[in-house]
Amino acid sequence: MSLQTKRIRELFGYARTLTKEQGVGVMATRAAGFFKRRFFGKRARYLPAKKTLEAQRTEAAQQAASWPTISILTPLYNTPLGFLQQFLDSVQGQTAPNWQLVLVDASDEAHGEVGQMVQERAAQDARIVYQKIENKGIAANTNAAAALATGEYLALADHDDMLAPHAIYWMSKTLADSKADFVYSDEALFEKTPQRPRVGHFKPDYAPEYLMAVNYICHLAVFRRELFEAVGGERPACDGAQDHDLFLRLIDEMQRRDPQDKPLHLPQVLYYWRVHAASTSGGTGAKPYVEAAARKAVADHLAAIGRQGKVEPGKFPGTCHVVWELPEPQPLVSILIPNKDHTDDLEKCLHSLYAKTTYENFEVLVIENNSTDPATEEYYRRLPQRYDRARVVRYKGGFNFSRINNFGRKYASGSYLLLLNNDIEVINGDWLTQMVGECSQPGVGICGAMLYYPDDTIQHAGIITGLGGYAGHSHKYHKRGGSGYMFRLATVQDFSAVTAACLLVRTAVFDQVHGLDETLTVAYNDVDFCLRVRDAGWRIVWTPYAELYHHESKSRGSDEKDPAKKARFDTEHDRLYEVHGRENILHDPYYNPSLSLDYEDFRESGDLRHLK
Repeated sequence: MSLQTKRIRELFGYARTLTKEQGVGVMATRAAGFFKRRFFGKRARYLPAKKTLEAQRTEAAQQAASWPTISILTPLYNTPLGFLQQFLDSVQGQTAPNWQLVLVDASDEAHGEVGQMVQERAAQDARIVYQKIENKGIAANTNAAAALATGEYLALADHDDMLAPHAIYWMSKTLADSKADFVYSDEALFEKTPQRPRVGHFKPDYAPEYLMAVNYICHLAVFRRELFEAVGGERPACDGAQDHDLFLRLIDEMQRRDPQDKPLHLPQVLYYWRVHAASTSGGTGAKPYVEAAARKAVADHLAAIGRQGKVEPGKFPGTCHVVWELPEPQPLVSILIPNKDHTDDLEKCLHSLYAKTTYENFEVLVIENNSTDPATEEYYRRLPQRYDRARVVRYKGGFNFSRINNFGRKYASGSYLLLLNNDIEVINGDWLTQMVGECSQPGVGICGAMLYYPDDTIQHAGIITGLGGYAGHSHKYHKRGGSGYMFRLATVQDFSAVTAACLLVRTAVFDQVHGLDETLTVAYNDVDFCLRVRDAGWRIVWTPYAELYHHESKSRGSDEKDPAKKARFDTEHDRLYEVHGRENILHDPYYNPSLSLDYEDFRESGDLRHLK
């Protein structure tokens, strides 16, 4: 079956489910939005209607006195006048008036027209502040702008970009309501005009592991001026990644004061990032020093918070990978592998595990589940002699994935449990080292891995709740080796859930939430388990540096073809809603409401209704 055919079948399946559960009207609305976007263009697709912008102006005129002033810091350097004019127009055209624009000009003598244009605007608008400065680099120049700012909050904007017309409105309204210390928005890339955006960057809510791997926050970021001053502003030593460095240090300071404080994500496209040859929006190849500066920023962040790891270049330019120091002594990992017959699969799994895994301190518990083939017993008899630290424990009862793993945990001695399907095959030797390193970090309770189908397309790269109405796999069917959406296939990051086909969990955390829910016999038990772990205050991370093949569905058949299995599947996804709430399932904090719930490839929603 082709990839396109698979996706079409999944889309129609979701359409049937949506119609059944929410009615024809909801389905028709979603379909109309999809076809409108697909066939009638994408002009100004991230902007509200004009009447909405006018309504914002009216509200802001009445409320702005109680809203904070946001000082926008923008260093200038030989800025092309066309770019500068568009930038100034975008700020002065804001639907809310409570802004200050601080422009510090380090342009050389040949570009005196830059200062002339700004001074003409400043003479007409007192909210624009201009000062000519000596060029000391982007961080020092930004600090010079901050010294002139009078707003309670600061924002960073580049001289060749543009603000969305409702940027200050949404930011100031959100800050007034939430009293947040730090808010960031979504953004879009453009070449000539925001009316024709190239692509949107729709971000997750605050994701600390993802932020260490890549500066996904970028624009528009707004934070308290007092916080900026407390950390000493931007650091010239990190020029090129000065904003990434600043964000990490701002968050460190926030959490030093209150460990529960974190940046607030505002899922609106409030910033337009211009793509041209000298801009990092087109890739860090335009500014190679950015990568070294980013690694320094992350290394200094780790030193500041006392975490031990070596920062290395990531899989793609502009990304980092932290290789964590493992706890000493090396913790024991108990690997739980449920099995019923299928000794060929089990042998492939165990052979790859023992032949390739460089992590040494593990034990294997094969959980026998009602095998009927006599050859299986013979395989089990020889297992302890062939594989050191491997043994069989015998579960009695009907198939129940949750109960089988809970049973296996009783025999496990490790401080970590690895739930592993018998149809998994190890690819890279340090896969378990990487997973233990991630799972041993403060606040992390679970780590998942990158799983491929045998044809080298992706089976699992993290689970997103709400996809297809319940849950789906990030980047499913994507070709191996890609960076994914905003590097989300190539970086360690936070997710709401990962698959139990290969899931590492602290044993204490497994026990804390009382293991897997045994009412979920086959489907969604891993999603439910991860959500309960998340609700208990632990984070779930996923790493692309643990790579394995998953020969999916060899251990049991498809749930779609058997009526009894289909009925059980329906009961189990109903259970997911019952326990966690439909709205909670449909709004994954590590996904974005402007991304599609119909596909697993991070495409934009068909109607972008959240932005309108």
